[in-house]
Amino acid sequence: MNSSPECLASRIHALSDQLMMDYGNGRVVDRLEMFTQPDRQVIEDMIGKMLRLIFPGYYRDYTFRIFNPTIHLAALIEDVAFHLIREVSIALRGSRQMPEEEANRRAEEITEVFLSRLPEIRSYVEMDLEAAYDGDPAASSKEEIIIAYPGFYAITVNRLAHVLYQLDVPLIPRIMTEFAHSKTGIDIHPGAQIGKYFFIDHGTGIVVGETTVIGDHVKIYQGVTLGALSTRGGQKLHGHRRHPTIEDRVTIYAGASILGGETVIGHDSVIGSNVFITRPVPPGTRVSIKSQELIYKNGEGIVFEPETPDQEPVWSSSCSE
Repeated sequence: MNSSPECLASRIHALSDQLMMDYGNGRVVDRLEMFTQPDRQVIEDMIGKMLRLIFPGYYRDYTFRIFNPTIHLAALIEDVAFHLIREVSIALRGSRQMPEEEANRRAEEITEVFLSRLPEIRSYVEMDLEAAYDGDPAASSKEEIIIAYPGFYAITVNRLAHVLYQLDVPLIPRIMTEFAHSKTGIDIHPGAQIGKYFFIDHGTGIVVGETTVIGDHVKIYQGVTLGALSTRGGQKLHGHRRHPTIEDRVTIYAGASILGGETVIGHDSVIGSNVFITRPVPPGTRVSIKSQELIYKNGEGIVFEPETPDQEPVWSSSCSE
């Protein structure tokens, strides 16, 4: 195969022409206009800045030293406002086909409302912090939770994204929660409504769908799915309740799946590990799976009873001693 520079350049030009022809098919993936969608990198950077506004002493900016906290705070708010207005305007123009002037005006209104709600978000986050500390005996301090707990991080990013979702901002809330998902393994849709004092323990593999409603003082463990019963309807289901409602003071243990828009878990219930629920559960109910039979076999397929602290293992064998 000829690998001369001239031959390689010829093949590259041929492929370029072929791709340009393919881009002419008018599909969504064929769009060539740049800067018509929000910039993921800018939004991910904005998350860090928003977190510095929520936790001023925990998410630091290493680009410069802070001599005056008030001046730094004002500069940080201005930075977040500038980038958020720009990215929201781009999202409105790209996804809603909104004229630029109208999109800019609406983006400014949205940004002002969002920033005004930061104290409210911080109050919810403080209650989530209390829930994590009260609910996890392994937590040595609240500072440890803020710095190290993936569940707390995912909840905080979701609370920020949910406000933008409520303000009807396209794309950006989902980019924010998917960034948290990529960092933590916790997938919470920004549309999910989550009450006060919410705690995720461990967290990996948790899925919370768009129309989920979660009450106050709810605790869930790793691998829990609050999902749709069926998605075969595709886009026809958009805007309809597809995910469950979890009322106040419910605990959901690892691996449980609770599915469907008509499924309501009543307040003060406990949902055990690995259960599969698709119908309402009355308040104060404990749901669990009856103990499964465990069968132990050795490498030769011979069944035996496991060793207990008080006895040697008993082997079931067809061979005589």
